[in-house]
Parts: sequence; structure tokens; C-alpha cells
Amino acid sequence: MKIAIIDRDGTLNAMGDEYITAPDEWIPLPGALEAVARLSRAGWHVVVATNQPGLGRGVIDVHALNAIHARMLKQLAALGGRIDAVFFCPHSDSEMCSCRKPAPGLMEQIRDRFGEERGEMVAIGSCLSHLQAAAAIGMKQLHVVCTGASSHLDAAQELTLPWPPGTRAHADLAAFADFIAAEQLAKAATH
Repeated sequence: MKIAIIDRDGTLNAMGDEYITAPDEWIPLPGALEAVARLSRAGWHVVVATNQPGLGRGVIDVHALNAIHARMLKQLAALGGRIDAVFFCPHSDSEMCSCRKPAPGLMEQIRDRFGEERGEMVAIGSCLSHLQAAAAIGMKQLHVVCTGASSHLDAAQELTLPWPPGTRAHADLAAFADFIAAEQLAKAATH
């Protein structure tokens, strides 16, 4: 089983002013849902791992968060894609939990739920903490997209610390999907 663990805000959707608190505030980035649909059709199980501190701060409740995710899943399904699960940390940054990225808790939950070895998972996100959490459980396939929190990055530049070693940069989620498709073609040609 191939699992792609994707961050939500800034990777799949545009960043809100502070928090996305209602379904109509959730706006997908251009090409992001199409990229997830391509990954789904290529046999990847797509999982979202997202920090949602607005829950811990009382800015949003779980019903609103579920409605936001329902909108995301509905728009994705219309394109022939799917997200197999959404894992979220509900804690504010002051709560010192083990699941708020860059802590590895969410990544461990995903690994345990899907029963996969680290080599079968890739992490994709626009924020450093997502990739740090993945690296903390030993994931080696780390990808940053130059959108959201990383819109200042150039996809052609080599990343250095604090980025985990081996992190690859892509212009956006569509460019990542292109990379994965090319990689799968290359593997198929050698077998």
C-alpha cells in the first residue's frame, strides 16, 4: 500500500486570514484537488494530517471542522479522487500535546492505522512542521510544495536546515503529482 500524507492548509487549500471556520471559507488551491485525484487513480491512499488549533482555542467546533472536510471531500469526489482519512490535532500550541506537528503523534497514528512501514509513505506539505513530524518517525520521502507557508521558496533551490535532509521542493501539489507519476513510470520501465 502506498500512502501519501498531505498537509491541509497551504497545500490543499488557500490559507485563511487566521483560521478557516466555515465550509465556504475552504477554497482549494488551483490544481490541488486534481493532483489528489491523480494520486488516487494511481493507487495512492491519500491521508490528510493537519493541526487545527482553532478547536483548542474555541474559535471553531468539531461540527464546523467536519463540515469543512465534507466540502473538501465532495469537491474531490467530483473530480474522481478521494481522501482515505483525515487526522487532526485539536490542541492549541500552548497545550504541549504529542500530536501537534512537528511532534510525531499524528504521523504515528497514521502509520499505526494503516499498518505501513515508513518506506511506503511519503509526506507532502507546505510547512516545515509537517515534514519535521514525518522525519521524526523515520520517513525518508519528504516533499515541500512552494505554496502557503512556503510560497517564498523556489522549487529549484536546494533545501538546507532546518528542512529535514533529503526534502525535495515542488512548485505545487500538481508538480508533486507529476514527479510521482514520472517516478512510477521509471520504476515500471526497470521491472
